Amino acid sequence: MSDDTARPDPKKPRIKQPPVLFAKTQAVIGKLAEQLGGPIVSYWNNPRGSVCHSDVLALYDVLGRLGKHDTIHLFIKSDGGSGQVSLRLVNLLRQHCRQLVALVPLECASAATMIALGADRILMGPTAYLTAVDTSLNHALSPVDRDNERVSVSLDELTRVIRLWRDQQGDSAENPYRSLFQYVHPLVIGAVDRAESLSIMLCRELLANHIADEAAAERIATTLNSKYPSHSYPILLDEAVKIGLKAERMPAEINTLLLELNTHYSEMGQKATTDFDEMRAHGNEIVNIWEAGGVQVFYQQDKDWFYRAEERRWITMNDDSGWRRIERIGGKIRRTLLHVA
Repeated sequence: MSDDTARPDPKKPRIKQPPVLFAKTQAVIGKLAEQLGGPIVSYWNNPRGSVCHSDVLALYDVLGRLGKHDTIHLFIKSDGGSGQVSLRLVNLLRQHCRQLVALVPLECASAATMIALGADRILMGPTAYLTAVDTSLNHALSPVDRDNERVSVSLDELTRVIRLWRDQQGDSAENPYRSLFQYVHPLVIGAVDRAESLSIMLCRELLANHIADEAAAERIATTLNSKYPSHSYPILLDEAVKIGLKAERMPAEINTLLLELNTHYSEMGQKATTDFDEMRAHGNEIVNIWEAGGVQVFYQQDKDWFYRAEERRWITMNDDSGWRRIERIGGKIRRTLLHVA
């Protein structure tokens, strides 16, 4: 190969990479473990990340390094995702500890709230909140948005539409579902109804880890699934205590360190987009992070984007996304890929 062939194309922009701040995050995690008197596991999603099935194997890898302890503290910052994954994550965590303590300094929404339900205690900071956990479903037959992407549908939204219709129509015999089916496929409505029942069941199973009173667990699960008018309604500390959760105020020094850790993760999770032209770009972004002392595992989206005008949507090509692992072994830092199918 000639020298000219080996040189990179000067006209092609350099692909931007997100920063990986392993040394900084490990320093904060070390301070947290010292303050808490035990190990800490951190779980962080950026706004485009979510609680997903591959998180389970990523956490398993981290816990394999951490080992078993009497108490594990879990830092959670997430907008949610799959409630069924929440059950799997809590089950895995509790196999490695006798007591699980959730640390919530910021948003802990939807499926992330479900993870917190599985903890014996929930420590909440001044800016922390949980949310309702009524299930939204993104179905293959869901309606599409302006970008031609499938949108999530929740049972609460559907029942409110039906209730509003009946209130407005009065004694009219017209079936509201006939008009609703023009916008939401009937199979989607059936699937969402089933998902709602599943959500309550998942909450009961998670609470059963530390609440022996089945009636109390049922009451909390039902409240979180049906009481609140908005899926993103912020449940603050006093409200969490009122509905029966074992929530407590987080010590100020712990909250300060967790916010510092969140700052480092937010820098890691920033978008690193390289634009080639108006139709083509390359995206690099860290969306999910698991970390404990000596090891960090994160999911990085790494792919080319192409805008298909006739379909009004972006499609991906050359997708090299996946889990990456960074660990400290014998004073040296080793970077490897974590292959999760």
